[in-house]
Amino acid sequence: MIKPPDYVLGIQPYVPGKPIEELERELGIANSIKLASNENPVGPSPKALEAIKNSLSDINRYPDGAGYYLKKALAEKLSASESICEDEIILGNGSNELLDIAVRTCMQAGDEAVMAVPSFVVYSMAVQGVGGKSIQIPLKDYTHDLKAMADAVTPRTKMIFIANPNNPTGTINRKYEFARMMEEIPNNILVVLDEAYYEYVSDPDYADSMKHLHAEGNVLILRTFSKIYGLAGLRIGYGVAKKEILNDMNRLREPFNTNSIAQRAAIAALKDSEHVSHSRNINEAGKTYLYGELASLGVKYVPTEANFLYMPVEKAMALYESLMKMGVIIRPMGPHAIRVTIGLPEENKRFIEAFKAVVGS
Repeated sequence: MIKPPDYVLGIQPYVPGKPIEELERELGIANSIKLASNENPVGPSPKALEAIKNSLSDINRYPDGAGYYLKKALAEKLSASESICEDEIILGNGSNELLDIAVRTCMQAGDEAVMAVPSFVVYSMAVQGVGGKSIQIPLKDYTHDLKAMADAVTPRTKMIFIANPNNPTGTINRKYEFARMMEEIPNNILVVLDEAYYEYVSDPDYADSMKHLHAEGNVLILRTFSKIYGLAGLRIGYGVAKKEILNDMNRLREPFNTNSIAQRAAIAALKDSEHVSHSRNINEAGKTYLYGELASLGVKYVPTEANFLYMPVEKAMALYESLMKMGVIIRPMGPHAIRVTIGLPEENKRFIEAFKAVVGS
């Protein structure tokens, strides 16, 4: 029998949020709502949907492996704050794929990567997949402790992962603390900034990663169309870095890793700033409502800069299961916390009503 390396056998597969259809079939219920996967409840841009329809007749052809037009559109948009060229952009089958490619490009067995805990679990999975070691630094006040992460660097460190905003807590790192950390990190270590929720941030002191792209040169910025753009089902994301870094990553990137429908939908979504603003406004209104309701109940939550709330609770699994039976799907984050996506107004109200019923009982 073929036996993979022990470090592969030790990986716990990623468990996605439970699909609505599966939940309703298991429990015999209907009209459930899913607040577990941080999707945009508004849905995709109408312009993206139109682009998808217009792309269907061409699916007998391979996609543009270089993603020329999407890279061009991204370069134009990103250059509003920092001059970015097409060859400083790489496309991925979601930003998850780019995380995996970056790890396989930079690390080998025995190398180390520094990351926060709790944070996005895929970082440690990707590192373990190459036989590397994850150095996990606990959050400080639910936020990445950048000083402790910099202090954890050793001669074996090859990468540092920073989710900003962090998933699952929704907290951010700010300009000064990030700039100070970058001064301490050797330029032979790749700093990966996962900014999946970048478009939701309203704090003006949010770390400006693009300014460090050319200054230090050892930065890879990852963003996605899965969140505020509402294209999670199409799996399309991108990375921004110096072309020398991307040249090496492209050695491992699959030739046609992003499909033609996703590329065209993403181009259309980039043009619809009104849809992005509307999605952000819905999220801000939902955030305000949930803050008020939870505060009135005396329930602790972590203020967020993303489209979800992290709530420290007792008996998280029991709460998750009770809410699920009421048709409200959230995400348990270990035994003592839950994460709840900010939904549409009626979804937020339904969550609060179900939460009150469960806590009251």
